[in-house]
Amino acid sequence: MDGWAEPLLAAKGTAIALWLIVFLAAERLWPAAPRADGGGAAAPAWKRRLGDPWRLGKNAALWAINAGLGPILVLPVTVFAAALGPAWRPSDLSGAWALLVDLVVLDLWIYAWHRVNHEVPLLWRFHRVHHLDNFLDASSAGRFHVGEVAFSAVVRGAVVAVLDVPVAHVLVFETLILAAAIFQHSNLRLPPRLERAMSWVIVTPSIHWMHHHAVRADTDSSYATILSVWDRLFGTRAANSRRPEQPIGLDGARDPSLGALLLVPFRRD
Repeated sequence: MDGWAEPLLAAKGTAIALWLIVFLAAERLWPAAPRADGGGAAAPAWKRRLGDPWRLGKNAALWAINAGLGPILVLPVTVFAAALGPAWRPSDLSGAWALLVDLVVLDLWIYAWHRVNHEVPLLWRFHRVHHLDNFLDASSAGRFHVGEVAFSAVVRGAVVAVLDVPVAHVLVFETLILAAAIFQHSNLRLPPRLERAMSWVIVTPSIHWMHHHAVRADTDSSYATILSVWDRLFGTRAANSRRPEQPIGLDGARDPSLGALLLVPFRRD
């Protein structure tokens, strides 16, 4: 790996853990939408504030499974792909400029990959696990089927190899992706003017919550992850605007148990 990839890898987990804790706390102090997983007015106050512990437990378990997959599959595939690259880069494409270029290119790639996951039936079978969550908060950011994570690692590896992307740049991108996902899935209430201004540059919760709206036309839109420009450029921005009370998930589908979630891609619809 590159000389500064190893210390970055060591710091990545701590940084993301702290970022997640901050948003889990902040969204409960300043929620944008009433918690659909809080049990309603008759539920205990702690549950209305914190949310359904079973749902949070499922999301935490999927986070843990995918985190465990990182060092045994995702990282080795990335390192192998980077070593396989054709080393075509000119000598002046280096430093901060090269990192910025790689981050933009990888963000465009993940926009395309996300869109393909909605359009290819086999990939959608795995990706729909993410969309079966019936509410959004920071814990939703890591709720992905392990099969989707594996597919993504292999396809991204091909991109890394062809474009000769250094491992360290991929690790920076992974850190930004996770931080962005935590932010955009969060139920944190932001000042409307601030969020509108931010949304011209990056994907905000108001944009990404529409992607999780339990209406398929909205679900199949707003695929961008970091930079919001891709949806405007390719005409995939959701036509509707977020409402605090809008239903989240997939229309008519319930969020099953953890074991059932892991089997979702292999069951007949």
